[in-house]
Amino acid sequence: MDASKLPWKRGGLTLAGAALATAVALTVPSATAAPGDPGTRGDVTLNDAFTRAADEFGVPRDLLVAVGYGETHLDGHGGEPSHAGGYGVMHLVSNPERRTLERAAQLTGESERALRTDDAANVRGGAALLDELADRAGLDEAERRDTAEWYPVVAHYGGQDDPRLKRLYADAVYTILAKGVTAKSAGEEAVVSAAHRVRPDRGGLETVRPLDGSGDAPGTQSEDYPPAHWVAADAGNYKAGRSAAIDTVVVHVTQGAYAGTISWFQNPAAQVSAHYVVRSSDGDVTQMVRDADTAWHARDANSRSLGIEHEGFVDDPSWFTDAMYRSSAALTKHLCDTHGIPKDRQHIVGHSEVPGNDHTDPGANWDWDHYMALVNG
Repeated sequence: MDASKLPWKRGGLTLAGAALATAVALTVPSATAAPGDPGTRGDVTLNDAFTRAADEFGVPRDLLVAVGYGETHLDGHGGEPSHAGGYGVMHLVSNPERRTLERAAQLTGESERALRTDDAANVRGGAALLDELADRAGLDEAERRDTAEWYPVVAHYGGQDDPRLKRLYADAVYTILAKGVTAKSAGEEAVVSAAHRVRPDRGGLETVRPLDGSGDAPGTQSEDYPPAHWVAADAGNYKAGRSAAIDTVVVHVTQGAYAGTISWFQNPAAQVSAHYVVRSSDGDVTQMVRDADTAWHARDANSRSLGIEHEGFVDDPSWFTDAMYRSSAALTKHLCDTHGIPKDRQHIVGHSEVPGNDHTDPGANWDWDHYMALVNG
């Protein structure tokens, strides 16, 4: 079918172009967009923004919500970027290798500033990117109405190159879709999506071994911590070997999503890494740098520390689940026992507590009392 003839297409909009990849105050203030931007609008709730963008671009509304929730828990973070340079509810990315923010500006006519800071504009941008990817995947009108058919499109939206991470990302979105979403803002306005229990059509990703060990074939496990999966960081993002004895565990928060963080540490442009990454929803753990090697996560403390990244954002406590606390505490207990590290707050520290660092993670929302009780329990 000619995509230009589909009823939701915008007249005169060119949809050919650049390669795509990745990717609560829910009342959108009009002051966040520059005068004259399509993003300049009155008070538009995020609920309305999702509904309008879904109608405009022919994307299932609740799938659009699930993608946003998986990326950011529907929190635009005041226009501040993620670790990978991703902005807003839909995590529109602007970094040297991925330019989905800029592509969204081309597709929607929104300014880049509006896409970074205006939630409604950002949601439009995410919907436009999904729309373009659906065109490239050849989805016809009937397939667009079937959320099961959008799986390969969602997998590409995440921006990962590794097929295991593509599946990890898309599976997470479809898990959210199956459960539905209710997310409240500080003003108590809720974004709600219904539960859709669908069997996604994974296409070529159906045969990919799941990174998190789900399905029939387990993933590659860590030699240092057997419950963790092993996915190596790029060799340019850490140093082989150690110049000091290990005596510290450093707790971090990713400022991004699980699959995106793993992908970022595989990217040689990152120049950062951590030994372990922990998922919010269920405490799944991936190791990316061996304990015996020096990850780049805490500046002067790198040579003597082990870094654990936790999926989420510092200012949003909804990411810090009990499953995450328990899984991370079990990992920290294992690392302390293995390397002879005392299980106290002098040796288990936050990134912000390491001398010479300017980071704020894990922040005030991290429950140190609960965490340390688990580590020692």
